Amino acid sequence: MLNAIIVGAGGFVGSVLRYLVGIGVNRLTGHHIFPVATLTVNVVGCFVIGALGGYMLTRDLLGDQARLFVMVGVLGGFTTFSTFGNETVHLVKSSQPGSALLYVVLHLVLGLGAAWWGHHLVK
Repeated sequence: MLNAIIVGAGGFVGSVLRYLVGIGVNRLTGHHIFPVATLTVNVVGCFVIGALGGYMLTRDLLGDQARLFVMVGVLGGFTTFSTFGNETVHLVKSSQPGSALLYVVLHLVLGLGAAWWGHHLVK
């Protein structure tokens, strides 16, 4: 139960950060034709989880609960796309390029399909 609370607290922090970054990016860009704020948080999230994940593989940087807070909670709340990016890189580095490609295709097709279906379902 403690781990769930730790992840939830991190998720709160990540979600608030996402909101604030989105506001900042939208103010900087001045237009909302292309989802620059979402692209920004997704790319930043991928970079951070990749950098932290890679760094933690070579060093014992964080304990288990701190890892849950940052990697699952904060970055999961900031964007789940960061996890997708990290897992895809892991598949490639594990000599599973076919699985990595399938993972990407499934995320794109199923994710976009679910978003499309969700939009139409609520009409």
